[in-house]
Amino acid sequence: MSQPKRQRKLFFKAPLHIRQKMIRAKLSNELRQQYGIKRFSVRKGDVVRILRGDFKGHEGKVTRVDLKKVRIYIEGVTVTKADGSSILRSIHPSKVEIVKLDLSDKRRQLILDRIKGMVKSSG
Repeated sequence: MSQPKRQRKLFFKAPLHIRQKMIRAKLSNELRQQYGIKRFSVRKGDVVRILRGDFKGHEGKVTRVDLKKVRIYIEGVTVTKADGSSILRSIHPSKVEIVKLDLSDKRRQLILDRIKGMVKSSG
């Protein structure tokens, strides 16, 4: 049995290649039908819809992905500070769903095809 203390330690000391796997979000029903997979890594340029919290229902483009904090930043999701300036609000990737993938990177398309092939062979 794993202890909560150890789980927290593993989470906070995880290397970047493990943290990249933590930055995953579910795909919308249309994308799920199209690609045959449930979850995919969130990247800058993807369009996501927020499913939980104060900004529930908001759709916007991902402007930044923070691997250290395991959070993403979305256009239009801002909070006003006490001095009147507004900053982007960080959102956990499990609280969003990907509506549109940014496939401008050819490697990302290859990753998608590879995952799709693994799902077909196992199922």
